[in-house]
Amino acid sequence: MNLWGRINTLRNQIFLGFMFVMVLVLAAVGLFNYEQVSVLLRSNAEKHIQQTAVQATGKLDVLLRQIDTFTAQVATNANIQRLLMQEADGRPINFEERQLLQQEVRKHEAYTTGIRSIELYTTEYRRLLPLADDTLESRVPDEWISRVDEGKGRLIWLGLDPRYPDVVIAIRHVRLIDRSFSHAGYVMVQIDKSYFELMNAESAADNDRAAREYMGLVDESGQIISSDFPSDIEAAALISRQETISLDGKKYFAVQKQSDTTGWKIIILTPVDYATEGIAVLRTAIIVSVMVGGLLFLILTFILSVMITRPILNLIKAMRNARFGTLKPIPVTSATMEINELNHTYNQMVVSLNELIEVVYQKEIIQSRTELKALQAQINPHFLFNTLEAFYWALDEKGEEELSEIVVAMSGLFRYVISRADEDEWVTVGDELEHAERYLKIMDMRMLDRLSWRIEADDASRCVPIPKLLIQPLVENAILHGVEQRVGQGTVVLRAEPSGRKGYTRIVVTDDGPGMNEDKIRELYAAMESGQNDSAKGNGIGLANVERRLRLYYEAGTNGLNIRSEEAKGTTIAFEIPGEQGRD
Repeated sequence: MNLWGRINTLRNQIFLGFMFVMVLVLAAVGLFNYEQVSVLLRSNAEKHIQQTAVQATGKLDVLLRQIDTFTAQVATNANIQRLLMQEADGRPINFEERQLLQQEVRKHEAYTTGIRSIELYTTEYRRLLPLADDTLESRVPDEWISRVDEGKGRLIWLGLDPRYPDVVIAIRHVRLIDRSFSHAGYVMVQIDKSYFELMNAESAADNDRAAREYMGLVDESGQIISSDFPSDIEAAALISRQETISLDGKKYFAVQKQSDTTGWKIIILTPVDYATEGIAVLRTAIIVSVMVGGLLFLILTFILSVMITRPILNLIKAMRNARFGTLKPIPVTSATMEINELNHTYNQMVVSLNELIEVVYQKEIIQSRTELKALQAQINPHFLFNTLEAFYWALDEKGEEELSEIVVAMSGLFRYVISRADEDEWVTVGDELEHAERYLKIMDMRMLDRLSWRIEADDASRCVPIPKLLIQPLVENAILHGVEQRVGQGTVVLRAEPSGRKGYTRIVVTDDGPGMNEDKIRELYAAMESGQNDSAKGNGIGLANVERRLRLYYEAGTNGLNIRSEEAKGTTIAFEIPGEQGRD
């Protein structure tokens, strides 16, 4: 190929033409934008800071409403209302009733984060909860109590606890609903300062990539409640009305936003350099560049399009012939190197497509035959369930209670396993434990007195979503390879509990069978990795299936099955799943 053939490429044609156009456009637009940048930077910085302030204020309002709702629930609780009414009638509550108060408060406190403690006081400032002799006057200043009395039942945010500087105090009246909302006492809530952190981890990470943006919350007395400010900065300097302040040799825009609920101030310090990045200016420059260069591009693009599209149009005409009948290679040539390469690639594609068409045709024939056989082999599950139901009633009428319970367990097991294609593949851990329990009941009858078992799970773990049929195969494995392989009675323990990893739930199946040595465990891991069926009788779901489904459903969210075993001491198989895993 001569020199002209190497130069005369489509890439060079586009590059030279558009480079000339862009030089003209950028030269004209650059002069105009230069004068506008200095004005727009300031406007962009103010908008950015105000938006951050609005978002922080909204988050603070949400946190405050959560505490307000929590204290209102405590103050209007029926048992608390009844006991405080008794106290108001001059009948002091006894120690057992004070314990009842504590239980009622703990019920509400369990569903709220950030609460350090809850304290209840009578109208005479005597503490009822916690169970200690103390008074409201000794806990907080008198002016704080006066503010609460003036609030007439509203939650009053008072600031940092005089005793514990890392705790924020809020107090409200407890008013008796059945006594025309008469004053019956006080409820004081102590909240950790960390509850009011307004800068989340993602925002902090974004700020670290550029210059650091600081945010803090200051109460009415000027005390810092929550902030990521440097330790040497003073609240008085932040509350000042200066638009910019200097910190560590850098200038920051200072914006204050006051909360209508508490009177506290949100203070945001944004670096001038970071806040004035010219993103908006760049956007304006692009818009203006398009407008100014539009006319030039209109003319020059027409010329370029003729130069570029002529050989492509010739190729399109040749390729249109391939729409009729079998795809055939095209004998099209061009002086442009890229077009010749397209011709060659298209010809190769035609050959590959013809081969694929034949392969797909054969696969469709095989699939049709397979689907027909599958339809012929289907069994109506309703017939099976109706038959088991008839067995149950027949056994129940004859007084065979144990056998009837086994039939019910089998029916529930079949209903759980046999699911339609449109049903959800996700259930809860509680559903899986109930399915495993039915299986254990059936195996208990089969093995007579050789099997004992128990299931341990808290309510929180039972609500965690999990793919269907992940736990029962492990129980089956524990019985087949554990209990049945030992002499005498064996035990299977199934537990669902919170994991040591935050937000994860741990499922554990333990048996006291003969156990395995290290070599056997390594072989088992290798079998799971290769996908081999490890069922004892060759017809079970198997550990390999469970391992693979864990990897498919949770990907990096799980470490798969963990196997621990010792000879003559039994085997434990466990896995961990995220507690908030989304459902596909």
